[in-house]
Amino acid sequence: MNRDTYIAIGRRVLTSEARALASLSEALDDSFAAAVELILAAEGRVIVSGMGKSGHVARKIAATFASTGTPAHFVHPAEASHGDLGMLARGDVCLVLSNSGETPELADIVAHTRRFAIPLIGVAGRADSTLLRQSDVALVLPPADEACPMGLAPTTSTTMTLALGDALAVALMEHRQFTPEAFRAFHPGGKLGARLSKVGDLMHGGADLPLVPLGTPMAEALLTMSGKSFGVVGVTDVDGRLAGIVTDGDLRRNMAGLLDRNVDQVMTHAPLTIGPDDLAEKALGVMNGRKITCLFVVGAEGRPQGILHIHDCLRAGIA
Repeated sequence: MNRDTYIAIGRRVLTSEARALASLSEALDDSFAAAVELILAAEGRVIVSGMGKSGHVARKIAATFASTGTPAHFVHPAEASHGDLGMLARGDVCLVLSNSGETPELADIVAHTRRFAIPLIGVAGRADSTLLRQSDVALVLPPADEACPMGLAPTTSTTMTLALGDALAVALMEHRQFTPEAFRAFHPGGKLGARLSKVGDLMHGGADLPLVPLGTPMAEALLTMSGKSFGVVGVTDVDGRLAGIVTDGDLRRNMAGLLDRNVDQVMTHAPLTIGPDDLAEKALGVMNGRKITCLFVVGAEGRPQGILHIHDCLRAGIA
């Protein structure tokens, strides 16, 4: 085979699976809404289970639920038969995946939900399968050929199941009005956590703030500016509000007789600022757009609470 053949195979698979997803979208009905409502009504967790490739998909769905505000965990059906059935309790809801709906390893977990009145949502490709007949809510995958040329390896079916899990998770999180702040609480590390960091999480405050009051001689302001190492000094009015800033550019523009002046005569009035609750990603965009390296962080009354340097954002992984 040559490269063009490999590309053609890849496109064939993706096209086939895309058609299956379109078919799944059209097939969604009241059963999907009933599944969402059943999960919302649960006082406990969503227990997700499946065997083989469906088990891998189940793990991902459980992780997606858990990270978007729906408490969930995966239970392996074989382990369930050897003690892990104790992880299912009244108040939980069980989501079980099986393309055939006849996976024998699922028998004990299905029977447990029936014995203890634990709501069961089944996902399978056959409406008349044992799993879906036993389920309180049956989600039927529409007919679709596997992308595998033998029609055997789970490919299209697992793609549909995974997408159905995403659809459930998003419906649940939108109902719960899951916020970016809540999302960050579950994703404190990595790129996602960095993108959702707030300015207040990264800013320098307290004694690190380079501030002087109006009327300060430039010689004194320069000492503060140099000592704080931000390349800027903020100027506050009698009420403690940020009246202006003195930057390296202001120094260059006022080089002649600089030390004979005070900050009022040199500063840039009404400087750009950012709020402590704004996303650090927004602050980085402002700094990049205006080609500046620092932003003062001010509260609702205009009083400086901190200062954010562009390097703070980069160190946090925001880029």
